[in-house]
Amino acid sequence: MRIVLVTDAWEPQVNGVVRTLTRTVAECRAMGHEVEVIEPNQFKTIPCPTYPEIRLALGAEEEIRERLRAFEPEAVHISTEGPLGIATRRICIEWKLPFTTSYHTKFPEYVSARFPIPVQVGYAYMKWFHKPSGRLMVATPTLRDELTEHGFRNVSPWTRGVDTDIFNPDLAPIFDELGGKDWPRPFFLNVGRVAVEKNIETFLEQDLPGTKIIVGDGPARAELEEKYPEAKFLGAKFGDDLARCFADADVFVFPSWTDTFGLVILEAMATGTPVAAFPAHGPIDIIPNSGAGVINDDLRTACLECLQLDRKAVRAYAEKFSWRASAEQFVENLQPYPEPQRGRFWRRLRRIARLRRKQAA
Repeated sequence: MRIVLVTDAWEPQVNGVVRTLTRTVAECRAMGHEVEVIEPNQFKTIPCPTYPEIRLALGAEEEIRERLRAFEPEAVHISTEGPLGIATRRICIEWKLPFTTSYHTKFPEYVSARFPIPVQVGYAYMKWFHKPSGRLMVATPTLRDELTEHGFRNVSPWTRGVDTDIFNPDLAPIFDELGGKDWPRPFFLNVGRVAVEKNIETFLEQDLPGTKIIVGDGPARAELEEKYPEAKFLGAKFGDDLARCFADADVFVFPSWTDTFGLVILEAMATGTPVAAFPAHGPIDIIPNSGAGVINDDLRTACLECLQLDRKAVRAYAEKFSWRASAEQFVENLQPYPEPQRGRFWRRLRRIARLRRKQAA
């Protein structure tokens, strides 16, 4: 198939959404599909307020129209609800072109944590955005059920994967190299953006033995470093260094309530490190009965119980998640035009475009 994927989140951003999309595109291409990615780096952008790492592309609609006409996709997937997603949504509705969408972030809760905006307002926007979608893809059954209760329609599962070659238990320890020779064990690790919506302070408040380690950067880092001087803030890590951080930890702590999945959960498990979390979206679908982590409303209890788990069993559980299976499910969820209709549709659009160019001339 010829697939267009539209996203407002792309490299060089480092987060679960970008990792999911880049791996999905790579797997789709490996399966023989032709994928055209429309992403912010291809346009003029401005930084997103309060999240400058995200670049917002403005004034891209006409170029998106031309690229869709030139590529003639068999399926269109709009992955994010930002400016590129809105522009492509408008074009697809105008052209009566089927498209699918996905729900990567609990946007209403995320916005409400940062601004005095009621959660209901965020859900009203999200329902408006996704309503015309032929299928709304979500990462977990729990999120599917919650969105259905909120009035979303055509919600379908799209699971996630983990690279078990990069993230593995046999990596060399790293924390001694980063100043940790005298840090007491056990090591309780959190990895991700250091921001209010990640609920990291709840982890830092816990009365735990050993050392709390934060890998990542973000707007809340300076405040939390000052408030919790006993914790170790190591900044952002990437590639092999990041995988070694996961492998060198005794427990990975995931205190977020706003993530829809949390790829870092699988990445930690793939290195053999068990995961302690609240019963939130993502953890509640991945961890129970896995032997690879503990969920509990009492985060301290979850952390301490993780210390008793078998790291080999944790790794074995992570091996069940593959990016190829994730990409195959993504492709199955797409809603392509039937072949005869597709040919007529793109021929008609080409004629209309030629007429408009003549009129403009």
